[in-house]
Amino acid sequence: MKKMITYVFPVYNEGEGIDVFYKAVNAALRTHKQYIYELLFVNDGSSDESLEKLVALQERDKRITVINFSRNFGHQMAVTAGLDYAHGDAVIIMDSDLQDPPHVSFELIQKWEEGYEVVYAQRRTRQDSAFKRLTAYYFYKLLERLAEIKIPPNTGDFRLLDRKVVQSLSTFKERNRMLRGLACYVGFKQTAVLFDRDKRFAGTSNYTLAKMIKLAADGIFGFSSAPLRLISHLGVFISGISFLGILYALFVRIFRPETVVQGWTFTIVVVLFIGGIQLIVMGVLGSYVGRIYTEIQQRPLYIVSSVYSSSRTNNERKK
Repeated sequence: MKKMITYVFPVYNEGEGIDVFYKAVNAALRTHKQYIYELLFVNDGSSDESLEKLVALQERDKRITVINFSRNFGHQMAVTAGLDYAHGDAVIIMDSDLQDPPHVSFELIQKWEEGYEVVYAQRRTRQDSAFKRLTAYYFYKLLERLAEIKIPPNTGDFRLLDRKVVQSLSTFKERNRMLRGLACYVGFKQTAVLFDRDKRFAGTSNYTLAKMIKLAADGIFGFSSAPLRLISHLGVFISGISFLGILYALFVRIFRPETVVQGWTFTIVVVLFIGGIQLIVMGVLGSYVGRIYTEIQQRPLYIVSSVYSSSRTNNERKK
């Protein structure tokens, strides 16, 4: 009996290149007929013609299912929905901009057939801007130092997950999520496949600087308590400096009173310094408290407006 491979493609305003992307994927699939394929396109509230083009593809190719969000919920939620709807023995997550070469997915499958349950595609080279390469490099360096689990550097969401891994991830309901971190957190037998990341075929990246900063924050605050420990260390450091300052002030007052500087300069500097530290501390605590507040609201991770599939009727579904 043939095994089923599910591909999950998050889509947000990719209408310009979706047809070319589908042709590239379909050409790759035709060379490997030993599997049954399911293609899940998750339309993350696109404002262009992405949905219309996806529905047209679905009408021609019955392997395709289009999951249409009621609004934009974000890339990580789109991937989450794809995992929730997937039926395959293995699930492959790929971006729909041709930066993740479709042929590399079969290298992931090969490793899966060898017994690995999580196979992540690790970038050997990438055709991105110098700014994006630089920020990505330092982000992974920072994450390596702070995170309490090992998240491989130069990896995105392009990876293969065995069915048992997908089922494990479905139990995670956190709102501020970084799936590449969760995939490492669940464990199982993991390995990497090196690949060269291509340029976008069309359009511009939907991962703005603000979205990249949020993803970085989700990775740091979601998998590390180091910022909280840093606050404690900072408090001890400031207390030590303050104690030395008190000893110095007493020494000068007692033994060299004529050198005491009159005025408010020193006082203002100390007040501003301590005030700045307090604001930083409050910001770090606020980030954790804000995440707690989001979690206890228990709102749906995403809302599906409609599903276009040959085997399912259109409906509304909440997760």
